[in-house]
Amino acid sequence: MALNRALRLRKSSEFQRVRQQGRSITSRLLLLAWTSNEVAQLRVGFVVSKRVSKHAVERNYLKRLLGEALRPLLPELAPGWDIVLTVRQSALTADLHTLEQDIPALLRRARLLAPAQQQDLKS
Repeated sequence: MALNRALRLRKSSEFQRVRQQGRSITSRLLLLAWTSNEVAQLRVGFVVSKRVSKHAVERNYLKRLLGEALRPLLPELAPGWDIVLTVRQSALTADLHTLEQDIPALLRRARLLAPAQQQDLKS
């Protein structure tokens, strides 16, 4: 099941705004970019470039994996942010379990998880 359409970034201009005006951090597998938005709702976008894989099937598979890894965290994320997750070359061989560990770590470093939930995760 894909992420709800209202939760996704879809326009190229939205992706560009997040990359140009937002902040970013990286891990071995992913690059996380984020900025606040004007709609007071969380929106997420995934980027898998042709440099990572020339095959659309593999790029789409990685996007679906990212969506599945992010889904359990959606209630914990604070609203009002646009988030873009960009896949790096090393993520091509990653499985769902690896992404489920990497994404929350990035979100904690970026302080995007809701404060009450961050305390629960630390204890």
